Amino acid sequence: MSQPTGAKPWKRANTDWFMRCRWGLFAHYLADTASNLKPIDLTVDDWNRRVDAFDVDGLARQLAAAHVPYFIITLGQNSGFYISPNRTYDEITGIKPSKCSRRDLIADLAKAVEPYGIRLMVYLPGGAPATDAVAKAKLEEPVDERLSTIQRHWEAVAREWSLRWGKSVHGWWIDGPYNAPAYSHPDAPNYRSFAEALKAGNPDSLVAFNNGLRTPLYSMTEYEDFTPGEIERDMTVAPGNTPDYSRLTNYERYLNGAQLHVLTILGEWWGKGPVRFPDELTIGYTKFMNSKGGVVTWDAPLTYNGQIDEEFRPHVEALGRAIKAVA
Repeated sequence: MSQPTGAKPWKRANTDWFMRCRWGLFAHYLADTASNLKPIDLTVDDWNRRVDAFDVDGLARQLAAAHVPYFIITLGQNSGFYISPNRTYDEITGIKPSKCSRRDLIADLAKAVEPYGIRLMVYLPGGAPATDAVAKAKLEEPVDERLSTIQRHWEAVAREWSLRWGKSVHGWWIDGPYNAPAYSHPDAPNYRSFAEALKAGNPDSLVAFNNGLRTPLYSMTEYEDFTPGEIERDMTVAPGNTPDYSRLTNYERYLNGAQLHVLTILGEWWGKGPVRFPDELTIGYTKFMNSKGGVVTWDAPLTYNGQIDEEFRPHVEALGRAIKAVA
């Protein structure tokens, strides 16, 4: 895609540190469950009590013990409950009391993991929470073909978070936006303006725009720094076949200019057990993608108080012993 008229040439962020990490851990910490599409019965007070009980120091020690070089956590998803306050979100939606937590869990977690050299990244859907009708209406309407209302609103929400956290957050994994043509428009709002909002507080932070679960891996836009890489059932090993189907091609470090990266699950579903692979398979697949210059992020469940699920902790530790980050 060509640069917008009059815009400075876009330069992707340096992903060397990310590539050297080789692997990292992802966790869904949500008011409901991953991909839930039904409204939930949870009070704001209950949500705040849950977020307040999250033991960031305990999690940081567990991550360090498992040699986890970076950690990605969900800000929120479909329920409309988030783990960090956001005044812009509250002003746009008008929801009172706010479903954004009083505690800034991201800021506290970033402070806890920093002494161990662990980098914090965050997950955010590409738009309004699917099961919060009030928030959806306020964030999305009026709806036009380009989805310009939600794009502008969501960029403003993301910019507030980014500016507050600054360089303590090292990357964003954006779940969607799925309407690629709307975000590919040469004029803002678009992929570029969204990426600029996400990087407002840290120009060096990494961004990926997930356009759905599918293999082989892909990069949707020049305005992302690493491939979203979401897979579940198919453990992708090659980008496709040669024209005569005589042999497999190989992944390389960059796919359409984006750092090669896979995001998949250690359990049977996002944030849920049981563990689905023996240690050898998890380790072997990670090493395979590393050999192509790629990075693998594995999702594992957290308890309500923010600790790695005990069924998964030995598995994560085995992976950390086998896959050491490169200095």
